[in-house]
Amino acid sequence: MKELTISWQRLVSPEGETCLRCGATQAELERAVATLTEVLRPLGIMPVLEMTQVDEVAFRADPSQSNRIWIAGQPIEDWLNATSGSTRCCAVCGDLPCRTVEIRGEVFETIPERLLLRAALIATAQLLA
Repeated sequence: MKELTISWQRLVSPEGETCLRCGATQAELERAVATLTEVLRPLGIMPVLEMTQVDEVAFRADPSQSNRIWIAGQPIEDWLNATSGSTRCCAVCGDLPCRTVEIRGEVFETIPERLLLRAALIATAQLLA
């Protein structure tokens, strides 16, 4: 079976907390992977979710690395013709902004399942080509 790798990294504090945005994105990712598992099985493709932690030192050096998603080795923004940005988040992030995704003027702080599915299906089409 071929694998469709979905990689995601997010801030995790020394206390084991993540920000609200990353926590919500994780729930969306888990739903998307469950859906993709059912949809892609007949095609011989298995989605694999890889999660990486960004510690506070790395986050402070580059906050845009938190809540970042790659599908089949490419940033989700590439699959969706989107751009990344940032906005203030919550106490876990302190005074630093967290990553956002913008598509046609709409800003997503939490990456919704529908965008994850769209990007994954575009990547799958290329994987099958």
